[in-house]
This record gives sequence, structure tokens and C-alpha cells, in this order.
Amino acid sequence: MSSATGRFILLSFLALLGAGNDGFAQPGTVQRKLSGASAKDIRIGVYVNVKPDCTAGTLPTIRLVKQPANGKVTIKQAKIKATNYKQCLALEVPGYVGFYRSRAGFRGEDVFTFEVVYPAGRTEVQHFTVTVGSATPTQGI
Repeated sequence: MSSATGRFILLSFLALLGAGNDGFAQPGTVQRKLSGASAKDIRIGVYVNVKPDCTAGTLPTIRLVKQPANGKVTIKQAKIKATNYKQCLALEVPGYVGFYRSRAGFRGEDVFTFEVVYPAGRTEVQHFTVTVGSATPTQGI
């Protein structure tokens, strides 16, 4: 995994880790831009719920509101490990990991939308734009 991909995964994880614990009921909207290779899994997010006592809370509900035109979105269950998150020195909690995979040979942008409902009632709409393949073809020398 490249360091840029690792930073994205970490930032996505940290942004989503405690998102359900703020008690707000109004929906929020998030724009996410990603890129990756055609017909390969592109990680789009990690969804968990960590309580103040560092234990797992109820996982959010994720609904695909708008399907991608040129690919497929899947959600997989996983064990998420983190260290030094807020007051939690080390934790392992269940979570969801989302992936996008374009159809073979597709190059260009694809868009889709999630609705994430956290246990406290907070709803977040996430709009994804995925750039698949390179914008301009390159030729090796």
C-alpha cells in the first residue's frame, strides 16, 4: 500500500470513527473524491462507532442512494484496529469497509451517493466521485 493510500485510509477512518456520537439529528453532506485503477477495488471508507469507554457501539446503517453508472459498490464487515484515538490507547471494534470497483476497461469519472444513519439518529449524505484510470494515457520509453 502506498503512503498516500495509507494516509487516505487513516484520515477516512478518523473522520468516520466517532461520527455517530455527536447527537445531532440534522443531515450533513460530505463530498469525497477518490481515484484508482479500472476493475480493481478502491477503498471508499471505514464505518465504525466507538463509545467514550472505547467499546464498540451499534454500527451505522448504510444505504446506497444513487448507484454508480460504471461500477459496483460493496460493503464488507471487518475488525478495525486503532491506537491513540482520543482517550483510547488501543482498540479493536467491528466495522464496515466500503469498496468501489469499476467495470473492466472503464476509464473516466463515476459518481454515487451513500446515506449513513448513525445510532444517535444523525444522518450523513456522502457524495463520491471516483476517477478511474489515468486522465491522459502515458507511454513507457
